Amino acid sequence: MNEAKIHQESTHFKKLQDYLREFVYGGIDGAVTTFAVVAGGFGADLDAGIIIILGFANLLADGFSMSVGAYLSSKSEKENYKKHEAIEYWEIENLPEVEREEISDIYKAKGFKGELLEKVVDQITSDKDLWVAEMMKDELNMMEEAKSPFKIGLATFISFLLVGFIPLLVYLWDFFYPTSINIFVWTSILTGFAFVIVGWLKSIVNQTSALRSIGETVALGLLAAVVAFYVGDILEKFFIK
Repeated sequence: MNEAKIHQESTHFKKLQDYLREFVYGGIDGAVTTFAVVAGGFGADLDAGIIIILGFANLLADGFSMSVGAYLSSKSEKENYKKHEAIEYWEIENLPEVEREEISDIYKAKGFKGELLEKVVDQITSDKDLWVAEMMKDELNMMEEAKSPFKIGLATFISFLLVGFIPLLVYLWDFFYPTSINIFVWTSILTGFAFVIVGWLKSIVNQTSALRSIGETVALGLLAAVVAFYVGDILEKFFIK
């Protein structure tokens, strides 16, 4: 394998890593909400076919809603950044002395002084793009999002569907190929494995303890399922005769 191909594959892998956060949190939300629907349906003693319908309705509707929300949020952040960036360019063009003084104050606060401070300020203010970048970062505390809003939404949607499908897998299999197994037990086991894997990936994204991250993710899914199960069980007594 030549160096160019290795570099290309490394670049593709890095791009996938860039969207790992969206994949992880989309997957967690997909598994939690779909498993909650399944647990609620089981608690209400609903027919497997109805649970499948409710599960897929939730999977597609919530997945689309979450991905659109992620897309719009990222797009809004980009637009907000560009708006303030344009303002900074205008101020540099029309109020250069004021903006230069602001750069000087920023670097004074960082410990620069005397001749070194003047050299740093001269260097930064000699390049408008660098000047604006410094103002955005140090004055406004804003960093431009490099990731594509569309890809953020897409990664969220795909992970929501993939991981969120797992709680429905056994129900769907049993619907087409009836078995004597306890469907909900096996669904819980498979979903538990999904939570473990997504929790481990979350520890990579957040750079935290894998054991703690897995524990939190599994506990979140379990809590949602327990709540949904008992809500379904209680409501079934009132509304299903």
